[in-house]
Amino acid sequence: MQIAIVKYNAGNIRSVVNALQRIGCNPVITDSPEALMSADKIIFPGQGAAGETMKYLKEHNLDRLIRALRQPVLGICIGQQLMCRHSEEDNTDCLGIFPVDVKRFVPTDSSEKVPAMGWNNIHNLKTGLFEHVGEDDFVYFVHSYYVPVCDYTIAEADYTLPFSAALRKDNFYATQFHPEKSGSIGEQILRNFIERI
Repeated sequence: MQIAIVKYNAGNIRSVVNALQRIGCNPVITDSPEALMSADKIIFPGQGAAGETMKYLKEHNLDRLIRALRQPVLGICIGQQLMCRHSEEDNTDCLGIFPVDVKRFVPTDSSEKVPAMGWNNIHNLKTGLFEHVGEDDFVYFVHSYYVPVCDYTIAEADYTLPFSAALRKDNFYATQFHPEKSGSIGEQILRNFIERI
């Protein structure tokens, strides 16, 4: 099975490679349309700013390419947010795969810091992406923006309010948290994406 990671101007791609190698996968990092279209599974990870990242994707025609993918795709962190319709970060029009908008956290008291950073539990888990993952298991988040709970939500978390920890529409899956930084639970989620989706 060929696993491809979308190569673009986002951070954190190397840690995703390392996590996949720990579960026995040897992914390729590529921005080649041919390599991405022919891969069995695609991972679209990263950390970065929405406006700058979308600009790069458009300049390299990766925006159209990602929307055209028909095999299973997993977006991670900024990958999830860019798969949505619009982000309040830099007032950015995104890929529009999920017809929902990304919002900025607004703290309600001084204990709520932005970005939300650290371990948080996930619940209301749906789909095979969360096979063998327990309700309220903890995963690792780093984010200032969130996707509201919506029709495409397949996992929820709470920080200032309930939000989408994961999304799914057709062949597109996405997590706001970082499975590659989430220990054995994150490895199980990556394994589920590779083996069950």
